[in-house]
Amino acid sequence: MPTVTAPVDRQTIHQLFEGRHTTHLFSEGTVDLELIQQAYEDARWAPTSMNCQPMRLTVLEPGERRDAVVGHLKGDNGEKTSAAPISVVLAYDPNWHEHMPTLYPQMDGLREKFAPRVEFREKMGRDNAYLQAGYFILALRAVGLDVGPMGGLDPEGVDTEVHAETGWKTLMVLNLGHGPSSDEAAQYPRGERFEFDQASQVL
Repeated sequence: MPTVTAPVDRQTIHQLFEGRHTTHLFSEGTVDLELIQQAYEDARWAPTSMNCQPMRLTVLEPGERRDAVVGHLKGDNGEKTSAAPISVVLAYDPNWHEHMPTLYPQMDGLREKFAPRVEFREKMGRDNAYLQAGYFILALRAVGLDVGPMGGLDPEGVDTEVHAETGWKTLMVLNLGHGPSSDEAAQYPRGERFEFDQASQVL
């Protein structure tokens, strides 16, 4: 008889989705690095294409390295990042194919097959890292953190500051903390969401 997975309780679903809100300014206090590590440990089990797992993380605590990254953020994103307890540069590894013998051993020769296909690897890496970013944000919420994802930045500039040795490519910055500050700008009014009937078709 097949095993039937029990649904997650609605309170937990609420905590991950409707009950949480993108946060721009955080309350005072530090973030334990172990929470970020735990969120990654949980999120890494979610599916990616051929288990390629291209997402990479650079954790930035307040200091010179984060200040250097702030200079490549657009608009008020730099100010938000400077004020955050901790930040994560979320990137992808364009050379994710090098790990395929370990990540997808059931199919031989994938590393060699993908090696010359640079444009394909770039697209697959970006697409799947964005997919992993969604998992990671939910995992961060699950461990009790509030998240402020930001894409307004110069990715090449950020890469010069933190990815010169790894070759990783920046996608976004996630600012993390415990709850919003009392500032009215900490969380914007929630925008509308499409209903199922507006965003789907059943054929």
